[in-house]
Amino acid sequence: MTRATRVLVTGAAGQVGVDVVDTLRALPVPGADEHYWADARGVDVGEFDVLALTRHDVDFTDETALAAAVDRARADVIVNLAAYTAVDRAEADTATCYAVNDAAVGALSRAAGEVGSHLITISTDYVFDGAKGASYVEDDPTGPLNVYGASKLAGERRCSDRDTIVRTSWVMGVRGRNVLRVIAQRAASGDTVRFVSDQMGTVTVAADLARALVVLVRERPGGTWHVANEGATTWFDVATFAGRELGRGDDFATAISTADLVPAPAATRPARADLSTEKFLAAGFRPPPPWRDGVARLLAGRDGSW
Repeated sequence: MTRATRVLVTGAAGQVGVDVVDTLRALPVPGADEHYWADARGVDVGEFDVLALTRHDVDFTDETALAAAVDRARADVIVNLAAYTAVDRAEADTATCYAVNDAAVGALSRAAGEVGSHLITISTDYVFDGAKGASYVEDDPTGPLNVYGASKLAGERRCSDRDTIVRTSWVMGVRGRNVLRVIAQRAASGDTVRFVSDQMGTVTVAADLARALVVLVRERPGGTWHVANEGATTWFDVATFAGRELGRGDDFATAISTADLVPAPAATRPARADLSTEKFLAAGFRPPPPWRDGVARLLAGRDGSW
């Protein structure tokens, strides 16, 4: 009988974490596309032995505690979803941001190497400056514009060649606080919204990312990979599409420029940092479905809180 692959998931209570844990446990995930698997193969019950680690279980700013947790788990694969994601707050809370996004990743990488685990850690499109004017591939030069992006890039550089780095962007799920939830709540209340139309990126549905990560847990390829839903877009386009899905008219969302935001965000965002998934496709993996399909699924699967 084949032994189950033991997977330690850090940040297991977060927006992506809950979807990853349930996906690996072959449980239903709200907002998932039942037809999408990156390797066209679903998860068998008992295929993975999942150990879920949250911030209540271990302090992710404590490198010694993290190393001890990895040593106890003796997992085949570690999926690191723990992150400091408050982009604007990070501009003032730099030390904590770097402790979680940089130092903790280094601690996990070292500890994984010591016990023979394969580390998969999540990074961001914000490692780029947006000046390319086209979709970013994995080997493009980096140049973060804010503390959050810089901390994530520093964490990438802590990884060894054997580790797998997954860059993603604009993450949203049914079970999490995110921009789409705000849009849906405003649509339901009869309000209107204003969103920027001069920042371009790629939406990533948490349930789709979870299913894409399954193939990386199985294959453990190493290196850097971009994973996001298909199609570049803007937040204004996302809000407009979501409004239509929820029965609102074309007057629901108004386009504004970044310069019109009041108050101005503390962190600078790249004007265009959409991620190309061509490498993922070339490796024989299916990238997540188009973003409109994903957003429609999230809206259809949302719970009573939004």
